[in-house]
Formats: sequence, C-alpha cells, structure tokens
Amino acid sequence: MQVLDIDDRRWSSFMHAWPDASPFHHPRWARLLADCYGYRPLALALTDGPGRVAAGLPVLDVGSRFGRRRWVSLPFTDSCPPLVGMDEAGTLADALIDDLAARRVAVFELRAGLPPRAGLHTHVAAVVHRLPLTAGTAEVARGFSKMHQRNLRRAEGSGVRVAYGTSRQDVDDFYRLHLLTRRRLGLPIQPRRFFDLLAEQVLAAGLGFVVTARVADVPVAAAVFLTWNGMLVYKYGASDTRYWSLRPNHALFWSAIHWGCDNGYRVLDWGRTDLADRGLRDFKSGWGAIESPLTYAVVADQPPGLNPSRLRPALGVLIRHSSPWVCRALGELLYRYAA
Repeated sequence: MQVLDIDDRRWSSFMHAWPDASPFHHPRWARLLADCYGYRPLALALTDGPGRVAAGLPVLDVGSRFGRRRWVSLPFTDSCPPLVGMDEAGTLADALIDDLAARRVAVFELRAGLPPRAGLHTHVAAVVHRLPLTAGTAEVARGFSKMHQRNLRRAEGSGVRVAYGTSRQDVDDFYRLHLLTRRRLGLPIQPRRFFDLLAEQVLAAGLGFVVTARVADVPVAAAVFLTWNGMLVYKYGASDTRYWSLRPNHALFWSAIHWGCDNGYRVLDWGRTDLADRGLRDFKSGWGAIESPLTYAVVADQPPGLNPSRLRPALGVLIRHSSPWVCRALGELLYRYAA
C-alpha cells in the first residue's frame, strides 16, 4: 500500500480508467473538501511491480478526535467504495488494515463495505437509490409512480420553469434556498466558502451544475448535481415550502432525468437516505429508482458508537427557532468537526 498525493498522475490515470468511478472519486471532490475544511487529501493505492496503481481509494486525513488519529474516505460523501475488482477486495482490505496500523491511524472510516476482517466493523448506515438511464427518457418515464406523474402535470400547469447553470448567481440562488431548508430541518448549513469553492473547483470544471426551478422568475427550488464518468449524482437539494403546492421539485428532477438520458449518462444516483425516513425513500423509489442497503465500514479497535449525539435535538430546536444567521454561524463553527 502506498500513500499518494491526491493529484498524483498515477492515481488520476487509474481513476479515470476505472469504469465505475464516481464524481466522488475524482481528485477535485477530495480537494474541495480539503481546501474548505483544512484536511490533508491523499490516495491509498495498491501498486504492481512497475509501480502502476492496481486498486485504491481517496482519503482525507481529518486530524484527531479525543487524541485518536482519523482518516475518512470520504467525509460529507454518501458513498465512496474502493476502486478494486471483486477478486482483489480481500487483498486490499488486508493491506489497508496493515498499513493503517503501521501509520498509527487509530480510526479509518470508509463510506462503503469491505470483506470481513478482524478489526473491521461494518453496519448498514442507510439506503441508496439509483435509477438506470440507458433505456432512454420514454422508457424511464414509464417507471414513474402515478402520484409522480400527477405532480409533474401539476408542475407543468403551474408554470414552473427549470434552468441549468454554473454561475455564481446560480450558486447564490441555491444557497439562499438551502439556508431556508437547513433551518427548517434544524441543521447547520455548510460554510459559505464551501459553495464558493464548489463553484470554482467543481462546477467550473464541468463536473456538475445547479438546476433551478422558478415561478415567475422567482427561484423556488434548486439542486446541485455532480456529473462525471456516466454518473449523474444528486448531491444537495433545497426548496421554499411556500411553493410546494406547485410541485417545483418534481419538475426539477424530471428535467434532470431527461438531461441524463439525453446526454448518455447511465445512472442517476439519488444519494443516501436514512432508514427511518420512509417518506423520502418512497419519494425516490417513486421515480423507478432501485433501493439498496448502504454499508459503511470502520477499521478500529472497537466497533463505532452509532447512537446520535444527545445534543442534536436541542441544536435542532435552537436552529429552527432562531434567526438564519444562527444556522450559518453554527455551520461555520462546527461543520468541520462533523467529518
């Protein structure tokens, strides 16, 4: 196992050639997180005799917690499986565990599963939904639930219009809606600089865009999609509850599905959904997306504690009943430590 810089040409060449690599494996995603939160980005790679990368994964050194050094692949990322063939997954797991011990990394968190090994703990963290797009727009649309079809007609009749963009104004419009949504959910919002860097380092490089739904030129819903290697990834979504009756989110997602089909993308990844969030799970499945368990793995002496923080409910109440600046301030102060 070798530790490479995330921008090492060997990792970049390997990653670009891997058919199932997602936008989260792209060096620009790890670099974005590193630049925003002050982490060290790297790639762990198994190499062959000539030094070519044969398997690997992007990693961020997020520092230490309670005096224990932690690496994560990758924080604030729904799913990031190692790029490895099925027959070599066990070899990668063994090399990873040995290398972490040699480097005295106390905790390694992987947003994916690995073959069972001593000291490697796995759990089903959530579910993920993926919608195949290769059959084309008409065939994909036949899989929509009747409720989604009705809501799409409602959105069309309500005058909802959808546009794509990567400009600072597009990101600003999304951010305003995102702040409303995070406050409503009682969650701190990511630091503003994260979205500035997202625009500069990811969207400007052609690795994604903002989709915005408008009613009479007013942005009422928006989403950030990442795009690369035939994968369309829904990463962030936001909306104004005052316009929900017009179904702007349905118009937005249908437009994104149409775009993916028209541009030769093979799958729309809807991202992670908590097991207990039955409503969101049904919403995603209603588009014909296939639900599957999302397994995470941790290399550590003891299994990780999976109970949510006792402070979370109180924090949610504070955010929901305070000015939006509280939501922003808490994100600036605390978000880095949620990795």
